[in-house]
Amino acid sequence: MAMRNKLSRAMTIFALSWWVSSAYAGVVISGTRVIYQAKEREVTVKLSNEGDAPALVQVWLDTGNPNAMPDESKVPFTLSPPLFRLDPKKGQSLRLIYTQEPLPQDKESLFWLNVLEVPPRAAASAAADDPNSLQLAFRSRIKLFFRPAGLPGSADEAAAKVSWKFVRKDNGAYALEATNPTPYHVTFSKIVATESTTSWTSDKGGMVDPGASADFDVGNVAPLAAVPAQVDYTFINDYGAGVNGKTLRDETRK
Repeated sequence: MAMRNKLSRAMTIFALSWWVSSAYAGVVISGTRVIYQAKEREVTVKLSNEGDAPALVQVWLDTGNPNAMPDESKVPFTLSPPLFRLDPKKGQSLRLIYTQEPLPQDKESLFWLNVLEVPPRAAASAAADDPNSLQLAFRSRIKLFFRPAGLPGSADEAAAKVSWKFVRKDNGAYALEATNPTPYHVTFSKIVATESTTSWTSDKGGMVDPGASADFDVGNVAPLAAVPAQVDYTFINDYGAGVNGKTLRDETRK
């Protein structure tokens, strides 16, 4: 057990120093987000190794700090197995179980699932504290939404209930402020605000927490009105797919 813990921590320290984009990873998560319905006893997340070499994989959850070590993360879930070998073209199921510690019942809670892939030789070198070995690790990090039972409305309806207005920031630039009155997190991948013949676009998108507001950069062009005539957006649904929607100033939504 001590050796396993040493290897686990060594892998994580190594990876936080040398991890690169998950776009190059061989280990793939089947989905871009996890929805944990409170009524479920457990939720399964599937991984597969699409690469040509075996990998050592470590998984853990955090509450939003991407630099949190697995043994420092305090979350109300168990995740198993936490550390395993995944052979090429093989799969592995992760079991997520809510441990019933109190969470808000009037809105979703957000956590993050980390999947760290380390080449076996790199993991062995890290465990042995070998400073002369350098190989890259790959980390994927996706959102986990805990959804209490009995929330009003639905996640698919939440984006249409978001209200929009232009606000001026301290540096003089303008932003498009989104206010989310629902108990669901709403993630936008693209936003286009239109007033008359002028439009402002945010290609980066972002997430608006339940009952909160978030600003989206629209550049330094001053808006013609406090509230845009029309906002076209793409939001990400529970399955990771983009869904197009539209909000009009007269509150007619399509």
